[in-house]
Amino acid sequence: MSDHKMDRTEPFWWGMFSVGGVVAALLVPIHIFIAGLAIPLGLLDPDTLSYEKMRQLVEHPLAKIYLFVLVVLPLYHAAHRIRFSLYELGVHEFRISMGVLCYGGALIGTALTAYILTSML
Repeated sequence: MSDHKMDRTEPFWWGMFSVGGVVAALLVPIHIFIAGLAIPLGLLDPDTLSYEKMRQLVEHPLAKIYLFVLVVLPLYHAAHRIRFSLYELGVHEFRISMGVLCYGGALIGTALTAYILTSML
């Protein structure tokens, strides 16, 4: 019998890691292409990303949900990757648990993103 304590939240964090990785791999490059390359290459009209049009777009509830997913899920991917990278480097615990530090940062980022998308836009 093992003396190792079972962490029941671990499957949830691995799921968030994988979903965040998929979002980071598929959706983020599309945004980089549109905002950083498509207009300078002349593939899109510069007026397409004007402040007025983007403001109208972001005010739509589906766009807010999309932006929330685009920002939040990669935070959990990064938190999980940072946690296990630190473990591999030999940093196992601080005064506060590594899980609390890493996933707590992602939770703070989630709350901040929700606040910005619901109240400021």
